Amino acid sequence: MQVVREMTAPAVEFVRRHRDPVTVQMVRSAAAATVAYVVALRLSPEAAPLTAPLTALLVVQVTLYSTLTTGMRRVNSVVTGVVVAILFSLLVGLTWWSLGLLILASLIIGHLVRVDEFVPEVAISAMLVLGVTTHGDTAWARIVETLIGAFVGMGFNLLLAPPVWVEEAGKSIEELARRVRQLMLRIGEEAAGRTPPHRAAARLHEARRLDHDISEVDADLRQAEDSLRLNPRVREGLLHRVVLRTGLDTLEICTVVLRVLARTLTDLAKEREPERLFEPETGAAFEELLSEIADAVVSFSVLVTTSVSANAESAEERLTSELRQAAATRDKLARLLFEEARRDARQWQLLGAVLTEVNRILDEMDTEHRTRRLFEELDRHSQEQRERLPRLTRMRERLRRKSRGASHRST
Repeated sequence: MQVVREMTAPAVEFVRRHRDPVTVQMVRSAAAATVAYVVALRLSPEAAPLTAPLTALLVVQVTLYSTLTTGMRRVNSVVTGVVVAILFSLLVGLTWWSLGLLILASLIIGHLVRVDEFVPEVAISAMLVLGVTTHGDTAWARIVETLIGAFVGMGFNLLLAPPVWVEEAGKSIEELARRVRQLMLRIGEEAAGRTPPHRAAARLHEARRLDHDISEVDADLRQAEDSLRLNPRVREGLLHRVVLRTGLDTLEICTVVLRVLARTLTDLAKEREPERLFEPETGAAFEELLSEIADAVVSFSVLVTTSVSANAESAEERLTSELRQAAATRDKLARLLFEEARRDARQWQLLGAVLTEVNRILDEMDTEHRTRRLFEELDRHSQEQRERLPRLTRMRERLRRKSRGASHRST
């Protein structure tokens, strides 16, 4: 049995990693470059048409959307560079000063034609074509090879649909929520006892490090958003993008508020040293509240990353219940903090800040607040689409009216 597990372990590991972005990128790029080279051998006059596999290698990306947009910019940059080189060769030929002018002109024109990250490719294409004597044949061969590589790269993702990275982005969001939960639990546990300033400052540094985690999750989410665009396998791609993006925005706000809360507790620990941070009853209520908020953060992340409606409903019910319980504990903590401030008014501002910050986190995760935010984002995207594509929007509205009229007549 042990031998069987050892033999199947590599296969299990391959299956686990076959959707990894790096693995997918390597396999797709290598296959597309090879196919492009084979096609270019038959169609290009060059003996070694390496421009085609190079173009395919640069064009093929993980998502269909980035493949299409990158391919168009890549072709545009190469063709522009070839045209510039042909004009220069006809006028001045290749000298040291004409090469400098060619590079400068190519970079300027590259910015004008909006090829973005492929601006250097305009100058590279121009230099390669200008550096040969039979510039006409070389220019034509380079254009053909570039078109072959671009079409192969784009067709590769059209025929072999790329994966949708929503699940990976959802896992990243849930992992971020769990890290936030662990930090909240540690802050609450320490605040219930004697918290020296250096320990409170350590928790503040942990809260600041969450910014790096958010940037990594944001990168995963951008990849997921690209994978939903122009993907024929995805329905309601806009809704998925908005749900995930607004969910991450909420978690980001919660981490910012948590960082502010950690700073408030650090200042309070310095003010009260060597006394306790809170009175025993107040500290116990604060620990209980942060524990409940920490559980609600994880439930919120599950809600925004759940695609099945039945699971989403149960996640929303669980989140609502946890927020309701946390609100009750918050009210209890508010009374205790008010009593502490009445007994000793020296730190009333810091005590009030603690209550304000936990209130902000609860408000951000409120289900009604989230619903309003979703509708606002969907309306904003719809408005942007109408302004960007007015003719297409009017055509869709006419088709909807016709379909409604036909359905009414049939009934």
